[in-house]
Amino acid sequence: MPFQPDYRHLEDVLRNRRPVRLPLYEHVIDLAIMEHVLGIPFAHLRQENSPEFFRHFCRFFRETTYDTVSFEAGIIGILPDSGAIYGGRPGPIQSRADFARYPWNDLPRIYWEKYAPHFDALVAALPPGMKIVGGVGNGVFEISEDLVGLEYLPLMQVDDPDLYADLFARIGDTMDAIWKELLRRYGDAFVVCRFGDDLGFKSSLLTNPVTVHRHILPQYRRVIGTIHAAGLPFLWHSCGCIFEIMDEVIALGIDAKHSNEDAIAPFSRWIKDYGSRIGLLGGFDMDFLCQKKPDEIREAVVRLGAEYRATARGYALGSGNSIPEYVPVENYLAMIHGAQQIRAQETSARNLSELAF
Repeated sequence: MPFQPDYRHLEDVLRNRRPVRLPLYEHVIDLAIMEHVLGIPFAHLRQENSPEFFRHFCRFFRETTYDTVSFEAGIIGILPDSGAIYGGRPGPIQSRADFARYPWNDLPRIYWEKYAPHFDALVAALPPGMKIVGGVGNGVFEISEDLVGLEYLPLMQVDDPDLYADLFARIGDTMDAIWKELLRRYGDAFVVCRFGDDLGFKSSLLTNPVTVHRHILPQYRRVIGTIHAAGLPFLWHSCGCIFEIMDEVIALGIDAKHSNEDAIAPFSRWIKDYGSRIGLLGGFDMDFLCQKKPDEIREAVVRLGAEYRATARGYALGSGNSIPEYVPVENYLAMIHGAQQIRAQETSARNLSELAF
């Protein structure tokens, strides 16, 4: 039978319920991968704000048997004098005077002038049965990195702690305002809201715990509260070794977590420690997807994916991070085919059970 998408399968995962059918999930898939799979160039159409771009974009997710479309528009993309997050220079805010001059009140307007046409075109292109996962991209810490610079944030924290606190509060104000407007305009088209905010690296947090507890998590609480008030679940994407703050983040009300790396911990640990409380997405390390052969990937996905599905309440299968351009297309498709094989096996087992009954 032709594939019929149903966003409710992923919604079940975010509600930490076992969905009837195993859903697929990716945080980001590079447009070059999409073009290769569809056999048509369309990435250039995004710069032209062409509705045709989103028709191809949505068609990719449907034809690769996702139940949802992953899309977000990042706040960093509209910040004046952006770029410090990539390293090599300080951001535009280094002093109280910089903070006072920064056009905070204009940011929501700038955001919607740039991105409203994208969301309008995406909503119009959604295939029947599909909804959006994503929303307003970039989290609290990522935005602070772009406004100040990762190596300059500790200097500000020591030299002007009041400015440091005001920075994070104003970031929270901006995020919450943009999220509220997104939910007002497009909330019915979303099934899950998310942002990504990488707080860790391989061995520990990327910033000091005081910053996380005192300045970052309170802003998370505001945005998560806004999303929950709209009746939608929240998915947190964060890379790195963040186990020391997971209990606190779960207490804020996150509904699910994405991003895992085998060098930090096997996915089974995430299920063991947190699977009873939140949904979990991913499971297959990017290094594994890059290095192994397609047959090895498909076999491992069938075996481990079935195990994750059986042991986690809410589970969606995908990469541990994303599908960048350097992941071999045949390896990415082997993961997809492995998930489809799990679905086929479960359907056969259900049919046999019904016949026996």
